[in-house]
Parts: sequence; C-alpha cells; structure tokens
Amino acid sequence: MSNHLLTLAIVLLLAATGGAHSEQQHQHDTPISRFQNYLRINTAHPNPNYTAPVSFLTAIAQTLNLQIQTLHFMPSKSKPLLLLTWPGSRPSLPSLLLNSHLDSVPAEPHKWAHPPFSAHRTADGRIFARGAQDDKCIAIQYLEAIRNLKAADFVPIRTVHLSFVPDEEIGGLDGVAKFAASKEFRDLNVGFMLDEGQANPGDEFRVFYADRTPWSLIVKAKGAPGHGSRLYDNGAMENLMKSVEVITRFRAAQFDVVKAGKAAISEVISVNPVYLKSGIASGDGFAMNMQPSEAEAGFDIRMPPTVDPELVRKRIAEEWAPEARNLTYQLIEKGPIRDYRGRPLATPTDDSNPWWSVFKQAIASAGGKLAKPEILASTTDARYMRQQGIPALGFSPMTNTPILLHDHNEFLKDTVFLKGIKVYESVISALSSLVETSE
Repeated sequence: MSNHLLTLAIVLLLAATGGAHSEQQHQHDTPISRFQNYLRINTAHPNPNYTAPVSFLTAIAQTLNLQIQTLHFMPSKSKPLLLLTWPGSRPSLPSLLLNSHLDSVPAEPHKWAHPPFSAHRTADGRIFARGAQDDKCIAIQYLEAIRNLKAADFVPIRTVHLSFVPDEEIGGLDGVAKFAASKEFRDLNVGFMLDEGQANPGDEFRVFYADRTPWSLIVKAKGAPGHGSRLYDNGAMENLMKSVEVITRFRAAQFDVVKAGKAAISEVISVNPVYLKSGIASGDGFAMNMQPSEAEAGFDIRMPPTVDPELVRKRIAEEWAPEARNLTYQLIEKGPIRDYRGRPLATPTDDSNPWWSVFKQAIASAGGKLAKPEILASTTDARYMRQQGIPALGFSPMTNTPILLHDHNEFLKDTVFLKGIKVYESVISALSSLVETSE
C-alpha cells in the first residue's frame, strides 16, 4: 500500500472511531442519564452530602449559560443554597422562581428491590431511587426544559430563577426560611413561585395551593409514685391516659368527617400519637411492680390554613393538657401560620390570580389536565414564600404514577419524567411571558 493510501486509511479509521465515541458519549449524556446521575448522589438525612449535588447542578448550569450563585446562610457553610438565573428581557418585572430541595429522607436498603442510590432502570423504564419523586425529578426537569427552550431561541420576558435548597425534609429552617428572609431574596423581586407537588395514580396533574402547618405537641404528666398493686387517683399514667383519650376522640371526630366524604384529609386537623415514654427502667426492661411518677406522649399535628390556630392553642391548654390534671405541655410550631398581613397561607386558584390563569392554560397547551386544586396534607418550602405574600403552587408533573415519596422502592418511569419536561417547557415559557398582573 502506498503512503498516500495508508494515510487515507488511517484518517478514515480515526473518523469512524471518533464518530462511534461521539455516539456513545451522546447515549450517556441524555436527560434520563443526567436524572440518574443526580439520583446517585446520596443526600439523605441525617448526613446529606450537599457539596456533590451543588457541583453537579452547577456543571449543568454552565452548559446552559445560566448565571450561578452559591449562597450560604450558616456560618459553617455546610448548607449551601444554589441559585441559578436566566435573565429576562424586562428584568424590572417581578420574577419567576422555580424551587426544589437537595435533600431527601433516609432509605432502608434491605427493604428495597434495588439499592436506593443506584438509580436502577428496569426494562419497563422504572427508575428506582430515593428522591425519584421527592423531588429530584423536578430539579432536572426544570433544567432540561430550559435547555430545550434555549435551543428553540426562546427568551423569557420575566427573569427566571431556580433555587436548589437544603434541609426541606427537616423543616427548612436553615434553608428556605433563611433565604426568604435575606436581602439576596428580596433583590430577586419574586412575583410567583413553583415548588414541589405529588404524583397522581390517575391521569390528571395534581396542584396544591396551600400546605398544612406542622406542630409538635409534647404532653407531660406527673403523679404520685406507688406500688404496682395499689389503686389511687391522680397517678402519672392515669393522667396521661386521660389526655390521650381526649385527643383520640378529637382525632376520631376529624377522621369521621373524612370517612363521610365531607372533606379531604388535608382539609381537617390531623393529630397522631408518635411516641409514649414512661416506666422505671430495670435491666433490659421495666419494673412491672412500680407505678411511675412521670409519663410523656408526643403528637404530630397538621392544620389546614382554614383553621384558626388560636382556637387550637386554647383547646390544647383547656382540654388536652389542663394544668388541673397535673399536665404540662410543650408546643413546637414549625414555620409560619399566617402571611405578613395576617391572612391564611393560601394561593388563589381562580381568575383573581393571573398567575393561576396562565398556569392552567399552559397545562392545557401541553396536553394535560389539572385535577381540582388541593391543600397538601404535608408541608413544603412554599409556605415561606406564601408568608411573604408571594403566590406559590406545588406542582410535580407525574400522572399514572403511584405515590411513593418517603416509601420503600420509590421510583419514577422514564416516560413520565420525559413528559414532565415538556410540561415545564409550556409552563415556564407561559409564566415568564406574562406581562400584566395586579403587582
């Protein structure tokens, strides 16, 4: 073979090899693969790794030419908040904020079909991982939607911000709570926020206009100690059991309203016992012939925004833990209950709210259908924005999907994930193009 032919053959071989490598690289750099790689970062409590996801998301943001800030509201800088910005053509207009949280709840690997941080993808497209639904899906969907909008040369009128925040799963006090109270947040001039929602086993998208407010109630009882054989009044366990009985009757009455179909679970006050503590320790157990002088019970309370919190406080003091029965209590109110004007933390879902009208139309334009707006039974970071008077909706575009957040074997199907990207393309383009509001 002549030198000329040999050179030509080498060039063709390198071109073929390079093309194959490029194709292989493309196959491993897709929305699905980026979602899987994000899921593989263990951000579960009690020791979430926040450095790795911030670096991962920052790298994606750089490819999209977004503005990047890493904010710290803790002296230790151990809980970073990543803020990305896509400038709008009219930056003086109030901006759009897309929020998701970096952290996740713990997982018990031996109770999963696949390791919870493997992001294993089955033949039918189910991606198993802690955070697949709650809520690492929306973080990547936001970014992929922006990638597609930029590729189509779309330019938002309003500036679009994306916040990736720590500690949502433990109340957000060192995350969004501090962010919402900061100068950095005020400078964003946020007009509307989208946050996480939940899946729906049906074919409609769920949307949430409010959260229930979480309280923790600890009731402590005291009484005279005595021999296990004695019968006497005002013992600690007796006093505590009376309290538990009263609270249980209230819980049953609230639950009866739900069972009768008169309200959703998220529309009533839920009170659930979460622990009992008493007894005199003895060896590996308790002394069965001794009545203790102290007893304690803990309750998780969730209140919808329609409830007057002062009436609940009054009920606790007078009925659930009255001082006359040698009971004391500690009430831990987690997060805001009313906005800065004293109004319930709820976002209007009617034509009085122009953001709602545009959001609803964007869902329809994407071929979707919204279910009846709901109060979320649990709690999200959106409450800190509603406290500032900022309208916020909870929305995660997952239809025909079992609700598996905080459950074993949490998964999301690849087709549902990809459909969600298209939905966010429609939502982000519509909301960021809204010019006239009552602001």
